[in-house]
Amino acid sequence: MFGLCSENKAGAQVAAFLNFALAEVSRHLPSMDLKSKINLEKLPRHIAVIMDGNGRWAKEHGMPRVFGHRNGVKAVRETTEACTELGVQYLTLYAFSTENWNRPQTEVAALMTLLVETIKKEIKTLNENGVRLQAIGDISRLPEKSYKTLKQAIEGTKNNTRMTLVLALNYSARWEILEAARKLARQAQAGELRPEDIDEAAFSNALATSGMPDPELLIRTSGESRVSNFLLWQIAYAELHFTPTLWPDFRREHLYQAIIDFQHRERRFGKTSEQLAV
Repeated sequence: MFGLCSENKAGAQVAAFLNFALAEVSRHLPSMDLKSKINLEKLPRHIAVIMDGNGRWAKEHGMPRVFGHRNGVKAVRETTEACTELGVQYLTLYAFSTENWNRPQTEVAALMTLLVETIKKEIKTLNENGVRLQAIGDISRLPEKSYKTLKQAIEGTKNNTRMTLVLALNYSARWEILEAARKLARQAQAGELRPEDIDEAAFSNALATSGMPDPELLIRTSGESRVSNFLLWQIAYAELHFTPTLWPDFRREHLYQAIIDFQHRERRFGKTSEQLAV
């Protein structure tokens, strides 16, 4: 009798484990199937993401906005891992805009705390996966603890070469363009640069993204169809992908779908289809 109960218990445990394993496999099947459709020879070198929808996600779950931001960290982790595995060279995430300072101070403070917590928690994983961390934006305006933690993480990952993860923090494309114009103006005023030598290459080199390829794919979540003052110069020829998925729900299958969509588009850069076919 006791032996039968023990066997039944063991059998139930095995069945529970098998059900869990099958559920995990089923959960990953859609992303595995999509991944197989990606042409690794035609990957975008640089993907930029406007992470939108945290607040709405939290509201749908009856929770404060900060709850959405915290759950958005998983989407950051999964997107970064997926890009690294595929071989994407640069991933830029719009983490905090200059306009975001206008949000309630409790939310801003919580975001800065979350930034510190996340960087400290993820730096080991970044190093293990060969990911270098960089930042663009006026990061000097960040709270001292956030600034120091960010700078330490940038220094601690600077020798990694597999992929570069760029966080746009206290960032505004208009601010960046103005800063670049001022930099070039100062060089011209000092006699270091002739005005007629200021071309697209010179201007690009004066931007915060100097040395990086322009994004070829821009993804925005939450169903909004605008670029919100993000990399305005750099996305001149980027393909735009808008998804209704809220950022905390964004997973690698959504990234794969965006890349597949990108690879099915004809990128002409002002030429005709016939010219590209030659």
